[in-house]
Amino acid sequence: MGDDSSWQFLILIAIGNFATLRRHIGREQSGLLAEAVAARVTGLFPDAVVRSTSSTQVEIMLLGADRAAVDVHLAVLATALARPFTVAGQPCRIEPVLAAATAMKPHEDDIRLLEEAEQALADAHIECRSVVRDLAVRVDRLDRITLARDLTHAIEHDALFVEYQPKVHVRQQRVCSIEALLRWRHPVHGMISPVEFIPVAEESRIIAPLTLWTMRRVIADQRRLDQAGHPQRIFINISGILLGDPDFVRRACALVRDGGACIGFEITETSVIRDPESAIANLQTFVDMGIALAIDDYGAGLSSLSYLKQLPACELKIDKLFITQLTSSNRDPLIVRSTIDLAHALEMEVVAEGVETPAALALLTVMGCDMVQGYLISRPIGFDALCQFLDEQAHQAVIERATPLSLGRFVAHARA
Repeated sequence: MGDDSSWQFLILIAIGNFATLRRHIGREQSGLLAEAVAARVTGLFPDAVVRSTSSTQVEIMLLGADRAAVDVHLAVLATALARPFTVAGQPCRIEPVLAAATAMKPHEDDIRLLEEAEQALADAHIECRSVVRDLAVRVDRLDRITLARDLTHAIEHDALFVEYQPKVHVRQQRVCSIEALLRWRHPVHGMISPVEFIPVAEESRIIAPLTLWTMRRVIADQRRLDQAGHPQRIFINISGILLGDPDFVRRACALVRDGGACIGFEITETSVIRDPESAIANLQTFVDMGIALAIDDYGAGLSSLSYLKQLPACELKIDKLFITQLTSSNRDPLIVRSTIDLAHALEMEVVAEGVETPAALALLTVMGCDMVQGYLISRPIGFDALCQFLDEQAHQAVIERATPLSLGRFVAHARA
């Protein structure tokens, strides 16, 4: 590759039908499959670093002039790997599972790149398609003033995009709402995480136009969903800074009123601390407009019952910190169960964030959790993928598999 190779790609290939092939051609011969795949890939990309990392997986590190090149590479690989292999004289076809992680050069975090690629591969196994994840650049390595200027330009020129993550009602086994997640792929630096650019937006006072841009996009997408036969409430994250901003409140209400939108706002409980009187009054204005209110990341910071009981919220979202270790911790189940009971006593429904395993879903079902959200159901996806997800009712198979999953084993754990 020449000097114009400003992107780095880590592509992973898994042999999806390895267990079947091993039974067919034997353990010794099937062990040669990954090497055969690696050899074919090397012929396709002679400048790449290709190696088999296990009997079922091959890793490819290569460069590209732009991010779009990774999609071309994956298409080439899919075509090439569809041709049969000959191992020890026996023909066989593999079922390749393809995934990739991308990063702008230079970067110094190969471990994060590998983690993103591995997560993409896990998603690809579930979704039965190629998945690409972008390594978000760290803002502390960039000039924040320049970044704020670039973010303003992105808002003005629609250079942002939104991904959507469904929330599923456990007992009703249906998608009950969707969370909108703002994304920014910088033209030079690549993907920048919201965790990084939202503070920049708050510091530079462009958080209001950024949030209004998100609202306009979400309202337009919601209208398209409704026309496709999938009426859904879509939740948008709202910065605490905006809760005391009367101009934002006025403009946000106008957008909802004029667009006939069915949306919700997610706020953190601590976001009202700066100016509780104004924040709670404005939240009530939103609720009166028909905007649903969810308390996000509950338990991640200092929680105050005095604020919690005053907020006109209909949902409480338990932070994923407690959900990811739900089945491996003694204390987390107690905290989650007591939080569910508290929310129900305050007439709120409960959403568990970060649900990644059938075991966690089964335990949450026993505890009486109302809704779940996380990679077990779906990672954040684009609008077209969301439509397909809703058309296919893709969540139902997950719920049906997890609900009976050794449920008796978790009943005792939940009631202990």
